[in-house]
Amino acid sequence: MDFLSNITFMDFVIEFIDILLVTFVIYKLITLIRGTRAVQLLKGMMVIVAGWLLSSFLGLKTLSWLMSQAMTYGVLAILIIFQPELRRALEQLGRGSFFSRSNHPDDEKFTKVIVETVKAVQYLAKRRIGALLVFERETGLNDYIETGIKIEGSASSELLINIFIPNTPLHDGAVIIRKDTIMAAGCYLPLSENPFISKELGTRHRAALGLSELTDCLAIIVSEETGQISMSKNGEIHRELSDEELLEIFDQELRPQVKTPSSFWVRGKKNG
Repeated sequence: MDFLSNITFMDFVIEFIDILLVTFVIYKLITLIRGTRAVQLLKGMMVIVAGWLLSSFLGLKTLSWLMSQAMTYGVLAILIIFQPELRRALEQLGRGSFFSRSNHPDDEKFTKVIVETVKAVQYLAKRRIGALLVFERETGLNDYIETGIKIEGSASSELLINIFIPNTPLHDGAVIIRKDTIMAAGCYLPLSENPFISKELGTRHRAALGLSELTDCLAIIVSEETGQISMSKNGEIHRELSDEELLEIFDQELRPQVKTPSSFWVRGKKNG
């Protein structure tokens, strides 16, 4: 009781603010590594910590010693393992964007992205030119952006078409789009290992499906064999999309103002 009586209202406010700031910083750090390989590494580190606590509780001296050694050098390991994420956090801090909320492009810019993307997809589909476009959403795709050639240019139909022209260096990879910017082209994506995928689907479809199984991205695929337009989301692939359905998907799934699920998903036009 004496301890509580010595705590003033200002002390309580300061402690409350301190907890809020630490919580916010941890949240921002989690958003930085979400959707990257660092998540799996973080899970492995948590297993090591759990093993150290368990071995200490059970009195397993040898295992406890090994775990304590791993914990001793854990700080250095964190700096090495999470170097890309730490660098990205420092860059954002330097730009003043670490403590700011991520903003969607305004409606005019977003509409331009839809129009330019649909125009490019229609052009590629008519000529049966294979393409794979990935739209980043909440889950960061920096790990996959780094596997390609950085572009960081405004999304336009001309640029997208030129990227996927056959026999060009970036033709076989994926284009990753963040908001209204083409971040990179020629990116490598993880292939899905789902045994129930249709045998008709090629590498592009498997790559789009594989990434959608790991992240919340939206992937658009143009088949090189048939010219059909497909879309992958949440580990599901939807094939033979019409121009109207493609526009509806973009409007419902990517436009930030829309909160209700698309009627396209209600209809559930999906194929294995």
